[in-house]
Amino acid sequence: MGQDSGSFEELVAEGVAVPTEGWDFSWFEGRATEARPSWGYARSLGGRLAAATSALDIQTGGGEVLHFALAAAPKAPPLTVATEGWPPNVAKATALLRPCGVPVVAAPDDAPLPFADGAFDLVSSRHPVQPHWQEIARVLRPGGTYFAQHVGPHSVFELVDYFLGPQPAEVRDGRHPDRERAGAEAAGLEIVELRAEELRMEFHDIAAVIHFLRKVVWMVPGFTVEAYRPRLRALHERIGSEGPFVAHSTRHLFEARKPAS
Repeated sequence: MGQDSGSFEELVAEGVAVPTEGWDFSWFEGRATEARPSWGYARSLGGRLAAATSALDIQTGGGEVLHFALAAAPKAPPLTVATEGWPPNVAKATALLRPCGVPVVAAPDDAPLPFADGAFDLVSSRHPVQPHWQEIARVLRPGGTYFAQHVGPHSVFELVDYFLGPQPAEVRDGRHPDRERAGAEAAGLEIVELRAEELRMEFHDIAAVIHFLRKVVWMVPGFTVEAYRPRLRALHERIGSEGPFVAHSTRHLFEARKPAS
């Protein structure tokens, strides 16, 4: 049997009330799970930061991943800068990273990077909305590295399909690593490593689904509880009778190098 209406309304209220700033997903503990990629991106980034002299983290979110990577690094680069385009995240990242000596520059995700050519020997990003390869290549020094974890194709599309219906192939494959490889190479970068993994996710209540869709806004564009209440209620009942809603995220580890000459 499904859960009662009161429980549904209480869970809806919870999912709507949770702040969405930053990339801290600790609220989901006990409500949703996601397997982690085997490569341990933040710790791996820490090792690369230790070897860098100037580093740029683009689309840093709330700065949580960069902050963790800097803490894991044996030593920090003499210069580290971060960019972020969403104002609430700019404030959150500034509060977290300023004590580490890292300035956060407010820069729209789709605008040119506000830095000189060849300014950095390491550019990093975790889950950029879209990698702007020409700009990444421009701000890298010759011999510099782009190191990132990207969201892959058809990631969490079980949830997208549930709310929007089956999506066309061009939407499902929009983040395909082969396309991103081609984009990086067209910008003059050499691919050093490209690894992909599919990871199991489970949503244990409807509050977790609502918060996820409010936080990861490109999954179901324009999502509101009011617009999708019947589908949310049906999914709430399904979780109550059948158990967690299962989806799969896709991730790929991307390392590219700007030729030294």
